[in-house]
Amino acid sequence: MSNPIYEKRILGSVATYINGRAFKPSEWEEEGLPIIRIQNLTDEKASANRTTAVYEDKYKVHDGDLLFAWSASLGAHIWHGGDAWLNQHIFKVLPNNDVDKKYLFYYLEKVTAELYTKTHGSGMVHITKGPFMSTPINIPPLAEQQRIVSRIEELSSNLDEAVQTLQTTKQQLAVYRQTVRKKAYGKNYTEIAEMGDICADIRIGPFGTMLHKEDYVAGGIPVINPQHIKNLQIHPSDKNSITPEKALELNNYRIMANDIIMGRRGEMGRAAAVTEKEDGWICGTGSILFRLKPEYDAEFYAQLLSSPDTVHYLEEKATGTTMKNLNEGIVRHIPVPMVSRSEQRDITNELNVCLSVCDSIEKTVDDSLVQAEALRQSILKKAFEGRLV
Repeated sequence: MSNPIYEKRILGSVATYINGRAFKPSEWEEEGLPIIRIQNLTDEKASANRTTAVYEDKYKVHDGDLLFAWSASLGAHIWHGGDAWLNQHIFKVLPNNDVDKKYLFYYLEKVTAELYTKTHGSGMVHITKGPFMSTPINIPPLAEQQRIVSRIEELSSNLDEAVQTLQTTKQQLAVYRQTVRKKAYGKNYTEIAEMGDICADIRIGPFGTMLHKEDYVAGGIPVINPQHIKNLQIHPSDKNSITPEKALELNNYRIMANDIIMGRRGEMGRAAAVTEKEDGWICGTGSILFRLKPEYDAEFYAQLLSSPDTVHYLEEKATGTTMKNLNEGIVRHIPVPMVSRSEQRDITNELNVCLSVCDSIEKTVDDSLVQAEALRQSILKKAFEGRLV
């Protein structure tokens, strides 16, 4: 049997691309059909705006339609959310009669990384229509397209099962971490105090008026906000840093070894002990700085601030409906045990042994997820080069 002939074309010639409608907030309602925004494609738990109004049929989306987000999070999606209206920054893709929809879907998945190199914008990236439409694509006969899709889905099914197992393992590790912390910090301690009693100072990061967008530089002194605190560690971003001169202006917000820094908005309980490595960095606007008295260990109390009981306490006390917020008054009254420095270290050491096992397993899982994504891309690459047997 001879090899099928691939026709070299471009994305703009194999389908019709209909951009979504620019819906205004004034058109949003509590009822009616959902309005598909990019977050509704990337996060199945994201809430949807709705409308009971009726618009041009070209903006209507049905189950099974192929969509492509060309702004923010580029990517192809098959819609499975029922009838809906399409918001701007997303194409509804209508393949030509000689192009299989799933073939085009998988091809768009393959070239998404390449398309990112053609994006514009420093905040919300987007790809302009010209570079997108001129992206090359090889089109074999329809029967060959369908054969390729069938093989991709066969291999992807096995890969999806493996990825699901890995994701379940990550969820189980998160539950185990919380269980271990609850066991360590849920004891009936004889003496209970408040966070304010064990701190020499509690301070919220600088107001937004003290730190502007233009103050940020690359490779400077890191500014630590909630997104930089994960698994009781500080992970700075090179882009979220300021010059030494600006840091001097914000000297009152410098963090020191044996401080605790905690996120004050969004997800509750994100806390980390400051080590010598982070000494001199800056507490960001979205964070709270706890400067402990010398007899208290930051690692012990950072673990406690991340424990289930404390997270529950913070969630109940936090203000705000859209995004939970903490203030100095709330965190000052967090109940904490009063124990000796030696007991603090003993509990921390015991806890760290358990959590280090979690960290090791999670790293293995994360590495495997990266390998799985690389394998997925390899499958797609081979498929569209005609090498997927």
